[in-house]
This record gives sequence, C-alpha cells and structure tokens, in this order.
Amino acid sequence: MAHFIADTCIACGACVGECPTGAISEGDPIYVIDPETCIDCGACVPVCPTSSIAPK
Repeated sequence: MAHFIADTCIACGACVGECPTGAISEGDPIYVIDPETCIDCGACVPVCPTSSIAPK
C-alpha cells in the first residue's frame, strides 16, 4: 500500500530526491505521492521535517 502526504506538508521538497521511483511530485498546495508508482519503501518518511508522510 502506498504512502501519502498529509495536509501538514510545508512543500519543502525534501522528500522528492529520496524517492527511488519518482512517485512524489509537486501538487497544489502540497506534494503528492502517486500510489501507482510508490513502492512503499518509506525512504521519504525520515526526511520530512513535519512528519507529514505516512503509510495509507
């Protein structure tokens, strides 16, 4: 099951470079994770300064 980014995201972009599949992209107003591309590796979770990324 894919991870998701909560509304507490501050759109800093720290997670984008950590995603090995490129599943994270800039949305409006927060970043979003494409559930079809996300491999549920969790690499993005520890770099989020607001702890806004979690498994669905």
